[in-house]
Amino acid sequence: MSRFSEAISEGDGISVIPVLEGDVGALAALAEEAGAEGIAVRAADVERVRARTGLPILARDGDPAAVAAAGADAVVVSFEDAVDDERLEAVWELELDVAVDVREEEQLEDVLERIDPEIVLISERGLDDDQEDLELTLDLLADVPAGKLVVSEAHIVSREQVLALERAGVDAILVHGLRADADFRAALEELVRGTEAGL
Repeated sequence: MSRFSEAISEGDGISVIPVLEGDVGALAALAEEAGAEGIAVRAADVERVRARTGLPILARDGDPAAVAAAGADAVVVSFEDAVDDERLEAVWELELDVAVDVREEEQLEDVLERIDPEIVLISERGLDDDQEDLELTLDLLADVPAGKLVVSEAHIVSREQVLALERAGVDAILVHGLRADADFRAALEELVRGTEAGL
């Protein structure tokens, strides 16, 4: 178990993981001050962010060996790569947590049967317009066995949504769209502190 899985399994309540874009170094420092338990960045930003924060880093793409060498603690692996035995075997040999990205029920079933990952990432990015926010996460969550860590990449705009996922049993959320300005820390802090206070 790496620092990323430890952070989201041992923290108080649900872990809020901001997805950083832009001046990722400065945002990483602000995320740490705001109480985030980890951060998520593109592979190209891992090394720069590692120099600015001690938080666990989830690499959202890239070669697992390269992101591990750059200082990442975990990596997202797509469903397609996860069911490729040769690719996945190389990933397991690294000291990285692996979050397998699933986007539908059939993918989840296949991944659980063939791979049995410790972390399941339920991604709601690019869903059809007729699907409501959190709907896919809540639907698939029921099929995730006890003992697995569940990360949701849902469209989060309010503290109430975060708390709904926490009550349902989600361990962490990836939060997109926090503005890279003076409001970043305040917006993130509201999500984090709100979950800790149980508001």
